[in-house]
Amino acid sequence: MAEQTKKAPNRPTTQRYLDMSEVRDDVISMKDGTLRAVVLVSSINFALKSEDEQQAIVQGYMQFLNGLEFPLQVVIQSRKMRIDDYIGRMRQAERDLQNELLRTQMNDYIQFIQDLVEGGEIMSKQFYVVVQYDPSTDKKKNFWTRAREVISPARRVQLNEKQFEERAHKLEQTLNHVVGGLNSMGLTSVRLDTQGLIELLYDSYNPVLSSVQPMTDIGGQHIETSYGF
Repeated sequence: MAEQTKKAPNRPTTQRYLDMSEVRDDVISMKDGTLRAVVLVSSINFALKSEDEQQAIVQGYMQFLNGLEFPLQVVIQSRKMRIDDYIGRMRQAERDLQNELLRTQMNDYIQFIQDLVEGGEIMSKQFYVVVQYDPSTDKKKNFWTRAREVISPARRVQLNEKQFEERAHKLEQTLNHVVGGLNSMGLTSVRLDTQGLIELLYDSYNPVLSSVQPMTDIGGQHIETSYGF
C-alpha cells in the first residue's frame, strides 16, 4: 500500500500580527482600512535659543497641540550613525588627489572618522510624526471592543481603488494641517515617499540586519508586508 504523503499544516506567520497591509503612493495602508502618512521633522537646539525665542516656541507648540482634532504619533529613532556613503566619497576623493602628502592626510582623516564612529558609538536621532486617517474615529468603542483589538490580530479590510483614493485625499488634507503647524514653530518637515516608508519599516523591524544590509531602491513599486522575520 502506497504511503500517503501528509502535508504539513499551514502555520500562521509573524506577518499575521502586523498591522500594515501594504505601502503605496507614499501611504501606509493598514489592515483595518485606515491610512498613515509619515513626515520627517527637523530638530531645534532649544538650549541655544534666547528666553523670548524659547517662550515663542513653547507657545507655538501649545497652539499646535490645542488645534489638533485627531490623534497624532511622534516617533523618535536612535540609530548608530552610518558613514559608509561618506567614507566612499572620501576614498574616491583620495584616489583623485595627485599630491602624495594630501593623499596621506586624507587617509588619516578617513581613519580618524572611522575610529571615532566605531569606538564612540555615535548615534543619530531622527524625529517622525505619523498622521492617520480613520473614517471610523467618530464611532465609540466599549471596553470589550478595545480589548479584542489588542488581543486579536487586525482583520484585513480590502479597499478598492476609489476608496483608497478618497481616504488618501482626506489624509493629505490632515497632513497639510500638521505640516503647517510644524512650520509655524520653525520646524522643517518632509513627507516620506514610498521608498522612505519602506526603509523606515525595514529599519524598525530589522534593527540589526539593517545596519549591515541596508534597503535597496524599490523603484517606486508598492510593497505588501513581507519583512524578514
